[in-house]
Amino acid sequence: VQLQASGGGLVQTGGSLRLSCNSSGRTFSSYVMGWFRQAPGKEREFAACISRSGGSTVYADSVKGRFTISRDNAKNTVYLQMNSLKPEDTAVYYCAAGKYYGTATSRVYDFWGQGTEVTVSS
Repeated sequence: VQLQASGGGLVQTGGSLRLSCNSSGRTFSSYVMGWFRQAPGKEREFAACISRSGGSTVYADSVKGRFTISRDNAKNTVYLQMNSLKPEDTAVYYCAAGKYYGTATSRVYDFWGQGTEVTVSS
């Protein structure tokens, strides 16, 4: 599985961005998908994940109510809609594919995209 993330950029505080992550291959719907982020000088942290069908989602407290994860299995794509962005959301965002739903642990994800950078200016 190869993952390609896109959609990052520079946005002002309070603005919105939508990240996309496209997967190659025909097994996209068999994977739980997650978004993680890594701010400069910090460890990678969990942001959100979505079940194989898209019917269930989990969010980190830091993004709950502002970010929405969704997926389109027909397009092999997972999205992260980010609203009300804050400077502390500045990070490189990574999409990941794995087998276990509901965990914030990065090591259970098997495949990772290359990351897309999000910068929120104050």
